[in-house]
Amino acid sequence: MSNIKVMDEVLANKIAAGEVVEKTMNVVKELVENSIDAGSNEIIIKLIDSGVKEIEVTDNGIGMDREDAKLAFSRHATSKLNSVDELFNIESLGFRGEALPSIASVSNIELKTSNKKIGTYIEINGGKDLKVEDSDLIEGTIIKVKDLFYNTPVRLKYLKNLYIELSHITEYVNKMALAYPNIKFKLINNDKVLLDTDGSGDLLKVIYSIYGADVTKKMVEISGENDDYYISGYIGYPEIARSNRNSITTLVNGRVIKNNKLNKTIIDCYHTYIPKTKFPIIVLNIDVDPILIDINIHPTKMDIKFSKMDALQELLEEVISKKLKELTLIPNASTRDNKSINEVKNSINEESKEEVIPESKTYQEIKLDFEVEEVKEEYESKEEKPRIKKMIPRGVVFLTYIIAENEDGMYIIDQHAAAERINYEKTLKKINDNKTVIDLLVPVKIELSSDEYLIIKDKFDILDNYGFKTEEFGLNTIIIRTVPSWVEDIFQEEIVKKIVDTILVNEKFDFDQFVWRMAATQACRMSIKANDYISEEDQIYLLEELRKCDNPFTCPHGRPTIITYSKYDLESMFERS
Repeated sequence: MSNIKVMDEVLANKIAAGEVVEKTMNVVKELVENSIDAGSNEIIIKLIDSGVKEIEVTDNGIGMDREDAKLAFSRHATSKLNSVDELFNIESLGFRGEALPSIASVSNIELKTSNKKIGTYIEINGGKDLKVEDSDLIEGTIIKVKDLFYNTPVRLKYLKNLYIELSHITEYVNKMALAYPNIKFKLINNDKVLLDTDGSGDLLKVIYSIYGADVTKKMVEISGENDDYYISGYIGYPEIARSNRNSITTLVNGRVIKNNKLNKTIIDCYHTYIPKTKFPIIVLNIDVDPILIDINIHPTKMDIKFSKMDALQELLEEVISKKLKELTLIPNASTRDNKSINEVKNSINEESKEEVIPESKTYQEIKLDFEVEEVKEEYESKEEKPRIKKMIPRGVVFLTYIIAENEDGMYIIDQHAAAERINYEKTLKKINDNKTVIDLLVPVKIELSSDEYLIIKDKFDILDNYGFKTEEFGLNTIIIRTVPSWVEDIFQEEIVKKIVDTILVNEKFDFDQFVWRMAATQACRMSIKANDYISEEDQIYLLEELRKCDNPFTCPHGRPTIITYSKYDLESMFERS
């Protein structure tokens, strides 16, 4: 008797569901992508209990006839691929034909669809007992997924709490709205509207709907292209950076993706503009010939492979870095609510606990502010150094912060952060300009384990290229005979050992990043500290040197060097405006 048997289709679909449907967000993703592929320009997602109890997706796409509607729940049934050749030139979001049968196998589904010629209603319970009836002729599709994982209790048990599940769905729908600003998206959970875009095609307006006014004012448009890629979108000012990567939205041909190399390139463009623990807000559209990418590498299709990743990375670095260098990145200090003295007294006397919430700006006002700011930035970008106007110091408070002014307003400068930036750029220039090496009077000897020795031996050429002459010296031991001349005598052995340790823990050693870190460390040690006395002459010198920096706005670790109160801010607070 044969031990090998063909799996029951329902069982096969449940196994496939383990890869395709891990959480409620995966269901929403697959259904929304189907709606987009159907040519919809309005998609409504309604959830009950974060989608665990019910997910309903309504669209106004082309709909399906009866035969297609029934066939859609068969495994590997798709309208988007007809041959192997098309697998390498995919332009639709879905193509495998696994999503609907997988979802149906772990839930109860109701489908209502029409192509204006025939209306069809289908009901499926746990992937079987197909029920088909006539329905109305309103073009489009409504699909309800009820009681997700009701027949796979182990999977249901490992769903996160409702708030986390809802946050995953909201994040995904937000990103799809950014990918398709010409589609009206509406997301509702337990009758509460979480997102409602107008489908006007204005990407900045979608950003406003998702992030609000404060972020929208600090987003800047970018675009660029080379022979293989065209990129466009918006990048955020460093001051609005977030504490997680969720605000990095990368889209390839309209597909939301998460690619580690792409994210790293974007984050590296903000090097020294933001701390390592912060991540930029960015919406990046990448248009590329489908033949240059492979999206068939992950069941959820959230990651892809680029055949010319180096060209894309170079384009991103060029466009984002150039735009950041054009901007004046001095953050405005927060202003207080403009309440009169009498209002304050009255509120105290009445012991009022109500919070006064200033009226939010409309999108049109934000759009106007954005356009005015862009004109100003375009004008400033044409000017060469310095990137900030001359400031006149007026004193120091708390032995740490220099107070300065010019015709635009008042500035508060962190003396240590400013000195760090100045010394960092000088140190980095010295390192990059000086390529000579010096012989060590006493070479640095490092003993390694056998596996570590093999890793370092493979990197001898990299070390040699940067001035660290490395040789074998007995069993599992290396010796460093020369170092670059920029390495100070007291740090020679320390830096050599740090480089070796960095190579051992990183599969790909990035020497430039290592130099940046060393320059930042050296600059910190050289710089005046908080609580150190600084004379008026030193203040003038520090501010002038800061103005000469390529990036005078942050220290090497991404902390701000300077913040400002504009003259208007001050006059508003003192009710002079």
